[in-house]
Amino acid sequence: MTGSFGAHLRRTREQSGMSLGALATKINYSKSYLSKIENDLKPPTPDIARRCDAVFGTAGLLSSLVGQSEAEPGAESREDGFDASPELPLAGRAAHPAAIDEPVLEGLRAAFDQFRHLGTISTPGAVLGPVVAQLHVLRAAAHGQPEQVRRQVLLLASRAAEYVGWMSQEAGDEAAALWWTHRAVAIAEEAEDRHFAGYALVRQAEIAMYRQDPLTTIDLAMQAQAVRSAGTRIRGLAARCEAQGRALVGDADGYHRALERATNLLAERDPVVAGTPHLGSASVADEIALSHGWSLYDLGRQAEAAEVLDAHVTGIAAGARRARARFGARRVLAHAGSGEIEHALALAPAVLEDARYVDSATIRTDLRELAKVFARWHGHPGVRELRLELATLLRLKPRYTP
Repeated sequence: MTGSFGAHLRRTREQSGMSLGALATKINYSKSYLSKIENDLKPPTPDIARRCDAVFGTAGLLSSLVGQSEAEPGAESREDGFDASPELPLAGRAAHPAAIDEPVLEGLRAAFDQFRHLGTISTPGAVLGPVVAQLHVLRAAAHGQPEQVRRQVLLLASRAAEYVGWMSQEAGDEAAALWWTHRAVAIAEEAEDRHFAGYALVRQAEIAMYRQDPLTTIDLAMQAQAVRSAGTRIRGLAARCEAQGRALVGDADGYHRALERATNLLAERDPVVAGTPHLGSASVADEIALSHGWSLYDLGRQAEAAEVLDAHVTGIAAGARRARARFGARRVLAHAGSGEIEHALALAPAVLEDARYVDSATIRTDLRELAKVFARWHGHPGVRELRLELATLLRLKPRYTP
């Protein structure tokens, strides 16, 4: 979808069945002014975004596209005869920044870790709003702190912004995913975290991969690997992404070279910055092995893919629903693609159950493929029942609210 706030607002409004006039009445702005925003003739304000989030229950997503943390408080528009009401005071806002020491930092990190854990078992909407709110708190709290504390707070804020980008992608919003990823890089640079510089390219590569655009995936992943200041983990993630892109185009030799590069890089350890949250997924123990099984399917080696995924999907923690659904769906695909229809049918219900909870736009890519593969056995009673479940799950609109 387009990256503009106006296009996002229009789509959200139309999907809800609400007219522009009805929205104008609900948020106390004029219809003509809202029309200008939807058509990108006027920039949105944080106040309008907040009001629209409240009307549509979008858990801060519209506000995130405005970049609310960068707006001057109280700078909302007073246009077309409507006077936007003053911003409500936020709990805990003070004239002077609160003192932050290591116990407070540990508490802030623990809160973020809890949100990340919630994101492994629930919908993106359950965490997007709270993490965006925490990010705004962190950005405000960094001001006026001693330099070392300021950097630690900003490091945490950068990882929170990166996580919002990831969850936005899971919610099916590419534009927000890219915006927040670039915002994460900018915050990391404030914290003098030079290792983060290439990460935006990795995230763009991942988005292209799920869009089934392998050439863009490979190009962006190679660019990220060329950023020497990015550090070994980011370059390792980039090499892994390159391998997945090469698998999509059937380049087996290029795939194995890139995967070996990823294995070597991810085995190294960057210098540890105290208190910096883990970058990328922390739900799986052996991300290379799972990626290998994933890509073997794209290379047309379904039986091998099934064998590798059988060995490693069962090792994913029971509480990591998002990872279980992601790699579990690929495992079912591998078994179905290799003709093991009965085994695929036996594995599928648990995968669909996890997928219902996490409500992932990226996992739906494989679920749609699974529906096509199962169609080959449309006369099988078990397949008919599963295809109905798949159709029901795929018809559900992404849920942005907790």
